[in-house]
Order: sequence, then C-alpha cells, then structure tokens
Amino acid sequence: MSAGLRLALAKGRLYDATVARLAAAGITVDADPGRRLLIPTSNPLLQVLVVKPGDVPVYVENGAADLGVTGTDVLRESDADVLEPLGLGFGACRLVVAAPAETPYPGLAHGRTARVATKYPRLARNYFSSMGRSVEVIMVGGSVEVAPLLGLSDWIVDLVDTGATLKANGLTERAVILESAAVLVANRASQKLKLEQHLRLMQSLGD
Repeated sequence: MSAGLRLALAKGRLYDATVARLAAAGITVDADPGRRLLIPTSNPLLQVLVVKPGDVPVYVENGAADLGVTGTDVLRESDADVLEPLGLGFGACRLVVAAPAETPYPGLAHGRTARVATKYPRLARNYFSSMGRSVEVIMVGGSVEVAPLLGLSDWIVDLVDTGATLKANGLTERAVILESAAVLVANRASQKLKLEQHLRLMQSLGD
C-alpha cells in the first residue's frame, strides 16, 4: 500500500453519492475519469480506484485498496474479511424474494423444489437454508426480473429500490432478506498502519 490512501469505488449510484460527499468535505474527484481506473483527487494523499461493484470488498480485503464504499448487499454476498467502520446513510434499498402473483410462496405445489434466479447465490442459499427449504439457485448476471417470465425460475432474489421494475414485470415482493445501504469498509492492516488517515477520511465521508 502507498503512503496515502486508495479508496475503491464502483461506478454507479454509490459512486456519484460518494463523490458528492467528498466534494462537500472539500475533496474533489475528476468528474470525467474516462477510461482511467486510478483517479487522483484534490487531496494528494487520496486516490480513487474504480472497479466493478462486486470487486470492492475483494480489493479492500486483499490490500489493493485501503478502503472502499460498497453496499451491504455486496459486502454480505462476498463475505470479505474487512472492517466495517462507518455506515454512510445513502443508497438505501433491500434484497427481496419476488415472484409472479400466481406463483405460490414459500412453497410450490406437490413439494416441487423451487428454482431461484439471482445475482446473490450465497445470500439466497443462506436465506432459504435458514427457513429449512431446499431450492435450486440459478446464477443470472443480467436482468433477473425476466427469469420467471421465461420459465427459467419460479422466484427471484434481487435488489430493489422503489419496486417499480418488479411491478413492470408482473412480480410482487414476498419477503425481505436484507436491508442494504452504503457502507465504508477498510483493510485491517491498513487501518492499523494508517489510522489517522483513515479517521480523517471517515470524518470527511461521515459529515
């Protein structure tokens, strides 16, 4: 790790909100990074690393980044060994089980094993296991909502905000698995070695 801090962010809603929070604290990030993955900031001791959403906890856990901003959903799915020092208070959403209105839940007719399409296989398996139900989890990388419409699955597990996309595809929420929001995560070794820098960044993001 460098003498300064490297903050891992994922492009999208959490990226924009985090950059806005930094700007409010007087730290500006290049508004148009283009294809650059390592972006300098107005603070010479802070660099932003842009990665895929699911990679934020991985980069932080393995020391490629000192800290990162990710959603609770991504963090719990990854099961990364990182510190979780600060909730950021934005990006609220929820991980839910959803299905067409006519599809039974939480059990199917004749005891048939349900097929569940999701981008969150670990959380889905853990949830249904905790209920004592055996399901077939189907990993889907794209639009999960279409899976029941095409006969790929009976139910889905997906992240929702307003629920408008579910309704547009004829799906209804059946259960909430996890409430999610943006959190700051930190590499364990980095926080010990650079505690003062970590605390200053947490203060900037927490204000």
